[in-house]
Amino acid sequence: MSQNRDQFRPANHPNDHFLLTTVVGSYPKPKWVDRARDLYEDEDADFGEEEWQEAKDDAARLITGEHERAGLDVLVDGEMRRNEMVEFFAHRIEGYEFNGPVKVWGHNTFDKPSVVSDVEYDETWLVEEYEFTASVTDRPVKVPITGPYTLANWSFNEAYDDTEALANDLADLVNEEVERLVEAGARYVQIDEPALATTPDDHAIVGDCLERIVDGIPEDVRIGLHVCYGDYSRIYPEILDFPVDEFDLELANGDYDQLDVFKEPEFTADLALGVVDAHVAEVESVPEIKENIQKGLEVVPPEQLTVSPDCGVKLLPREVAYEKMVNLVRAAREVEQELDAGEIEVERSAVTADD
Repeated sequence: MSQNRDQFRPANHPNDHFLLTTVVGSYPKPKWVDRARDLYEDEDADFGEEEWQEAKDDAARLITGEHERAGLDVLVDGEMRRNEMVEFFAHRIEGYEFNGPVKVWGHNTFDKPSVVSDVEYDETWLVEEYEFTASVTDRPVKVPITGPYTLANWSFNEAYDDTEALANDLADLVNEEVERLVEAGARYVQIDEPALATTPDDHAIVGDCLERIVDGIPEDVRIGLHVCYGDYSRIYPEILDFPVDEFDLELANGDYDQLDVFKEPEFTADLALGVVDAHVAEVESVPEIKENIQKGLEVVPPEQLTVSPDCGVKLLPREVAYEKMVNLVRAAREVEQELDAGEIEVERSAVTADD
């Protein structure tokens, strides 16, 4: 169990139990953001860098406020400044170049980058984004970063001997970025590795990358790992050896078919459980979400449970995404009350990797 979780508990939290509520990352953009991007990219439009920056700031402020209104404990700005989870970072890393879009699953096209020389850290990636978001809210802010394995796996590798060598170099760059974020005040960083559970033999590479990422990072900084898609039995229990505080898992989309994977051996880290489906445009009811939260309590005790959507919710209609967040928070608070009253039997007691 992580020792750095209590810093995210609100001072005025109404219940004795605390289920931390947050989002994975992406959130639907206001429609005018894409229009503003089009204007910014149109050479004939009178819409320059200053206007585009203002549009992104306004969107980040708006969505951060939307997350506040929903009642979430830890916020993200909805990744309003980002376009795609690999492309955004590849544009900021020396050694990548773009040669046009390719067709891929799940999207019509993806501007898949190529690594053409050794990757190097040039400018900061997310520090300004974090500082702005932290300045417009009093609540804690989480910073999602696409992980080095996914950055390597979802790119054309034209410069390194193999994926492992590329991922290790990228992990060193992520470590540098996390250090900069920590200096700026960040205390909650989430590494996104959606490629992990789709590649059965590479969890050791991801583990090595994470060791590089957390090197020198203070223990009071919470490190989460988000994994979605794929077959979790390929990576469990090996992932328990990863140096992270929390695993953020997509399980609602599969009706919790893979939940039993995490029961034996016992789950020793914190679990950030997806309790609303990011792929379905219907809003789950509070009772439905409460049932999903209780599935998480079959794996970990309340003090190790975080409640979130399955994945980023950027593809949902914005009003649907908001209502899902509202119901998620209500459900978590009601489960806390029922835990306080002894109405829910907790199957698991706290266990750590050292036990």
